Parts: sequence; structure tokens; C-alpha cells
Amino acid sequence: MPTPSNRAPSWRARLAERRAKPGDGRPLPPYRWWHTLTRSLFLLDRPAGVSPAGIPVMTTYAVDVRQLGDRDDGEVRARLYRDGVQTAVSRLPARFAVLGGHIEVAARSTGLRRCHFVTDAGDERQLDPHPRSAEGLRARMHHRHPSLSRAIGTLATLIVLVGVCIAVPQLVETLTQIPQVVDTVGTFTSPIRLSTAGNVAVTLAVVLATTERALRLRSSWLDDLAG
Repeated sequence: MPTPSNRAPSWRARLAERRAKPGDGRPLPPYRWWHTLTRSLFLLDRPAGVSPAGIPVMTTYAVDVRQLGDRDDGEVRARLYRDGVQTAVSRLPARFAVLGGHIEVAARSTGLRRCHFVTDAGDERQLDPHPRSAEGLRARMHHRHPSLSRAIGTLATLIVLVGVCIAVPQLVETLTQIPQVVDTVGTFTSPIRLSTAGNVAVTLAVVLATTERALRLRSSWLDDLAG
């Protein structure tokens, strides 16, 4: 059984933990190639004791998130599996009690931003993505080609920042069209004007950049704003 944490969790963590409901005991569905763009699956191995023969026994946790939401209501949920059996389910953000700590899962509109194991001592690390998932393929590329991976990550961040610089003035201009806002602060005209083709190109670039950042669990409010 999970041991109590040495640190008092925040009210957000307590709220997230209360969201967790018991699982239905279903087995973990196999990961198929067509799940790549719609399903995130992360894994964590934890020591669970020692066998009578003195061999360490490991328990494997899996966190399964369907990015498009559940079929019945469209809600995005995280499901926790222990050794292939569903033990808990929660809306996001989620916090599941496991051996030696908790697994925390959070997302933004652009994708997952957190799937970490937090020990009772407060240390944390990201769970390992399933090797056939989009996150797993991205992690493999980083392992095999770290320089290229860092360059792609830097480029994605720059594209998101450019998207924010374009989106914010347009958003402010839209807000200053509201009569109540005009009466208070006046009007504002965005200095950035793009053609239809330019807007489409920027939008596509931002979508690709935010997706790349989400695969590395780097999503932030900037990604939401840029999109």
C-alpha cells in the first residue's frame, strides 16, 4: 500500500486526488499504431517487495489518456492501471496514489503538460512514454539524435513565441471593438496585418510547434495563447 507523504499536499493536489474514482478492473487495452495521434500511454515501474526466493518484485503502473476524450461524454480522463488492471480513473488534472508516492497528470488544450511520479520525499520524474506512442517516438529521436532534437525543440518554442506576438495584438484589437471597452480604454489597431495565406501558414506552423512541445510535455499557457 502507498505510504503517507512526508509533505502536506497543496489544496490543488488534494482536490485532484479526490477526483480519482475506483477503476472497473478492465485490462489495459493494447497500444495500436492508429492510436499514435490520439492516445498517450506512460509507464512506471516501482519495487513492490521481494519474492520468497529473494528476487525483487516490480509493479508496473500505466497511465492511459485518450486525447479526444471519452466516447460517451467527450471528457478527457486519465486511467491508472496496475500490472495491466484498471485501478482508478479521474478527470484532469489527476493525482493517483501509488507505491512510494503519487502520479500527477495534467493537460492543456494543446496536449499533456505533466505526467510525473512524485515520491513521498517530494522528488519527481516524468513517466516513460510507451515506445510506440507519439511521445515515445519523440523521446527515441531525442535519445538517438540529441542535437537535432534540441534544435527542433528550440525552433518549436520560437514559433510559439512568434504566434503569441501575432495573436496578442489581434486579440487586443478584437476586445477594443466591444463598446464598453471602447468607452474605457479607447480603440486599438493591430500593427500586424497578414494575408489569408499568411494567417493559414502561421496557424499551421503554430499547430505543429505546439504539438511538438506537447510530445515533450512542454505545453504551457503560451501554447494556448499562440493557438
